[in-house]
Amino acid sequence: MGMDETAAAKGGSPLEVLATFFKLGCTSFGGPVAHLGYFRAELVERRRWVDETTFADLLALCQFLPGPASSQLGIALGTARAGVIGGVMAWLGFTLPSALILTLFALGLNLLGTATAAGWLRGLQIVAVAVVAQAVWGMTKSLAPDRPRGTMALVAAIALLLWPTAFTQIALIILGGLVGWRWLRTETSSITAELPFGVPRILSWISGGLLLAGLIGLPAVAATTGNQALVLSNAFFRAGSLVFGGGHVVLPLLEQDVVTPGWVSPEQFTAGYGAAQAVPGPLFTFAAYLGAIRTPAPNGIVGAAIALIAIFLPSFLLIWAALPLWGRLRSRVSAQAALRGVNAVVVGILLATLYQPVITSSIHTPPDLALALVAFAALQLWRVPPWIVVVLSALVAPLIG
Repeated sequence: MGMDETAAAKGGSPLEVLATFFKLGCTSFGGPVAHLGYFRAELVERRRWVDETTFADLLALCQFLPGPASSQLGIALGTARAGVIGGVMAWLGFTLPSALILTLFALGLNLLGTATAAGWLRGLQIVAVAVVAQAVWGMTKSLAPDRPRGTMALVAAIALLLWPTAFTQIALIILGGLVGWRWLRTETSSITAELPFGVPRILSWISGGLLLAGLIGLPAVAATTGNQALVLSNAFFRAGSLVFGGGHVVLPLLEQDVVTPGWVSPEQFTAGYGAAQAVPGPLFTFAAYLGAIRTPAPNGIVGAAIALIAIFLPSFLLIWAALPLWGRLRSRVSAQAALRGVNAVVVGILLATLYQPVITSSIHTPPDLALALVAFAALQLWRVPPWIVVVLSALVAPLIG
């Protein structure tokens, strides 16, 4: 497809974007990597909203930024198609199906009680072990494939196990970027193409300012007022702003924010994460479950809405702030080197999370470990779709004690 045809394809309506991404939100199983394949097939090959070069440029931006890459790519593609409103409609369509399912799941658990559903709930906790283990396995091969980056990942995991705080995670990410910037450079940039379109510069500056205001001002206001809606917003806004590496890596930040203060029990946390594997759409909709099931108000539907908006808001601000700058920044060797260091540290953070809270709250008996190993083999060796593994694990867990 030529650039003239791509240009002609732009200018769609926000409703068109909403309908297209709602379809994707109902059918996109398999996690972030699979989502990218669905996006390409639907929007590049079938609908021709953008060409291959534009798609690759936007994907590179979303992989560079913290936050959920597939959701950010959807926001960028929606913005390209129908402006700022198109970006919002793309997120709404892609996110709403799984967010509604997980919110209803949380409300159901609150009504029934976890004891009533102990058998299949245990299966969801166990399958979460397999899912995170597979993520660690795959990310190690792609993001920490050599001795320097493997060492960085190992050091990060040890540090987080010894000092399991949100501050440790943030410090490790910053340190990883500095180490990568200094010692992980290649001689040439692997990216040369320029981003073919952007957003108004005024929107870029406003978005960047709002992001900084949220990161600096929101914690201060929440701590000063003690308002639980602001405290909840701050926890999820920070998680959405600082997580590199996609959905799985949000676990340690969220665990510190919702399990440590007693909002959500470790069992509820891992069960919800397991359930999130069975639904289509972005894994970050796990936030809706956590906001709905947490103990202090606001919870329920209001808590789900606050948590969901707060964790995804940084994605909008990051995309709209970065688009005008990305064409220049992404081709710099130093920026790519810093990202290599950050990604290596992310692998270590996820490895530490695999132990605490995922394994410690899920594996208590030899049958639990046996089921986790079978689920891991189904995902990694036999390539069974995650939602099938989740459902089967929930059914089998009550039968094995």
